[in-house]
Amino acid sequence: MTSKLNILILMVDQLNGTLFPDGPADWLHTPNLRRLAARSTRFANAYTASPLCAPGRASFMSGQLPSRTRVYDNAAEFASDIPCFTHHLRRAGYHTCLSGKMHFVGPDQLHGFEQRLTTDIYPADFGWTPDYRKPGERIDWWYHNMGSVTGAGVAEITNQMEYDDDVAHHAKAKLYDLARGHDARPWCLTVSFTHPHDPYVARRKYWDLYEDCAHLAPSQPDPGYAAQDPHSKRLFDANDWRKFDITPEDVARSRRAYFANISYLDDKIGEILDVLDTTRQEAVIVFVSDHGDMLGERGLWFKMSFYEGSARVPLMIATPDGAGRFVADPVSTMDLLPTLADLAGIDLSEIAPWTDGETLLPLMQGSPRTSPVAMEYAAEGSITPLICLRAGRWKYTACRADPEQLFDLDADPQERVNLATDPAHAATLEDLRAQAQARWDLDRFDAEVRQSQARRWVVYEALRNGAYFPWDFQPLQQASERYMRNHMDLNVVEENQRFPRGE
Repeated sequence: MTSKLNILILMVDQLNGTLFPDGPADWLHTPNLRRLAARSTRFANAYTASPLCAPGRASFMSGQLPSRTRVYDNAAEFASDIPCFTHHLRRAGYHTCLSGKMHFVGPDQLHGFEQRLTTDIYPADFGWTPDYRKPGERIDWWYHNMGSVTGAGVAEITNQMEYDDDVAHHAKAKLYDLARGHDARPWCLTVSFTHPHDPYVARRKYWDLYEDCAHLAPSQPDPGYAAQDPHSKRLFDANDWRKFDITPEDVARSRRAYFANISYLDDKIGEILDVLDTTRQEAVIVFVSDHGDMLGERGLWFKMSFYEGSARVPLMIATPDGAGRFVADPVSTMDLLPTLADLAGIDLSEIAPWTDGETLLPLMQGSPRTSPVAMEYAAEGSITPLICLRAGRWKYTACRADPEQLFDLDADPQERVNLATDPAHAATLEDLRAQAQARWDLDRFDAEVRQSQARRWVVYEALRNGAYFPWDFQPLQQASERYMRNHMDLNVVEENQRFPRGE
C-alpha cells in the first residue's frame, strides 16, 4: 500500500455539462456514472478554459489559458517546456500513463506521460490551422459541417467506436498490470475517450434506450440566422449551414445518438471501475470533459462558443473516503492541476505565477470561491480572440469585433437576454469589463494569434513538400517481453503475472 494516492482520470470529449446538474440527469441511462456521482464532489458549474479540443486539453494539462500555452486552436503546437500535472506527478515519484486522446500538436506527444498506450485519433501536425487573414473562408476538408447532423443514426462500428473500444481495452489491461505490483510507485492513469463527440452515430443497444426520450428537441428553438449574435453567425457559416436542410427529425436523431453515446461511455467507464474494484486498488477518480456541445440549442451545434452548452462541462472528483458534496461555485478545468498537486502533496510555489487555476480542495471541504473563472477562444469561426468571465451569477463576454454580452445565469440560465445594454446592470458590466481589461490586452492577444497562424502555415506547407515525417504517436509494444519467451523462466512468468497470488 503506497502512502500517496493513486489517481484515475476519466476524460470524455464534447460532453455538455448542463446534462450534469448534480451528477448525470435523472433521465440519462448512466448507472455507473450515477454510482460514481454518489461518492463524488459534483461541480455543477465547471467550465472549459477554451471550448475546442486541443486548446481545452492543453489548458487542462497545464492549468493555463491558451494565451499562455499558445495552443489557440486545433493545430497549434503545445510546447514541451510547459509543465503539466503529469510533470509534477512524475517529479513526485508517480508513474503517469495515458490511454486515449489528448490532441497534442507537435513532436512532443507525451507531455509528462511516461507511457502512452494508444495513438491519438486526431492529427498532430499544423494542417488544421485557421487563418485570420482570410475571415469567413472555410477550410472545407477539416472544418465541421452539418453533415454530422444530417447523417445521424445507428451503426455497430465506426471510426470513433473502434478507437474508444481500444482505449477501454488498454486501460483495463493497464489496471490489471498495475495490480500485479511490479512497480511500487503510485500511479496516475488518464483514460481519455473521444465520445460523445460527433458524428452522432450510436450502437443499436444504446440507441434503443432513448426511443421514448422526452429530450430529443432542443429547449431553445433556432431564432433564425439574422437574429443570431455575430459570433454565432460566424459559427453557422463555419459549419456551412446553407448547404444542408436540417429537419426536426435530423435534430432528434442527432440528440438521440448523442445521449446513446453517453450510455456507451457509461458502460466503458463501468468496465474500468470494475477492474479497479476487483483488483482492490484505491484511487482518486476524476471525471471530466474537455468542452461541451450545443446540441441544436438556439440552432447551434458542436462547441466553439461560450454559451453554457458548449463551455460548461461535467466535473466530479471521488476520493477514497467516499465523501460526496455538491458545489455550485463556478470552477475551471484548469483548477485540476493544482487540485491534483494538493491531493498528491506537491508544492507548486515555484510555478504558481504561471498558472491560471486554483485548487478545488477548499470547495471540496465546504469553503466558497470568490474569484472568477476565465475562458478564451481564438480558433475556427472566430476572426479575433474572444474572452469570457464567469463570476458568481454573471457571465461576461467580450471581443474586439463584437458587442459585449452580459448574462445573469441565476435569472436566465438559458442566456436569452443580453443585459449589456441595460442601464440597470451598468455597474455590473463596468466591474466585469474592468476585470477583463486588467487580465487581457486584446490587441496583443490578437497579434500573437495572427503571428502564430502565419508561422504555422509556412511551416506546414514546407513540411508536406518532399519527405514527410509524421508526429503522430506510435504505440510501442515489445513483443519479445510479453507472454512467454525463451529468455524467461516459465514459473517466474506465471507467478509474476498473476493477480491475486495464492488464491
